[in-house]
Amino acid sequence: MIILGIDPGYGTMGYGVIEKLNNGNTLPVDYGVVTTPKSESFPVRLAMLEEGLNRIFAKYKPQEIAVEELFFTKNVTTGIPVAHARGVILLAAVKYCGKLYEYTPMQIKQALTGYGKADKVQMMHVVTSLLHLKSIPRPDDAADALAVALCHAHTSRFGDMFGIR
Repeated sequence: MIILGIDPGYGTMGYGVIEKLNNGNTLPVDYGVVTTPKSESFPVRLAMLEEGLNRIFAKYKPQEIAVEELFFTKNVTTGIPVAHARGVILLAAVKYCGKLYEYTPMQIKQALTGYGKADKVQMMHVVTSLLHLKSIPRPDDAADALAVALCHAHTSRFGDMFGIR
């Protein structure tokens, strides 16, 4: 099964594509980011995210898509544009395959490290180890997206518990 993990953002959206084998092992397929230039208007940037997602869908044909839920406590102002971007991501994903799941940052950390408050460095090392990568995935948004995909691969046996309806 091909799983696409997404780390939402409107300036930089991370994506990670993995393959979950029948034996439960996971293999890396690809990872990277979709970026939008600050010089463009906000609606154009949202359209660029959708176009980037559609290219990823066409190239990798994911069967399930996992998205990180938004979490912000201090600066709601910067969270609002990311929430808009997440809306575009969710819409594009549900139109593509309908198999859409979401996980909180704490759930992702718990699934991969066993500790819901693991730091970014720990997470990057775990992602690198689980996928047998030669180096830590860069940029951070891509590593985060791979973590989302791995979280889904390890928790998907729970069925629709994390599905977005």
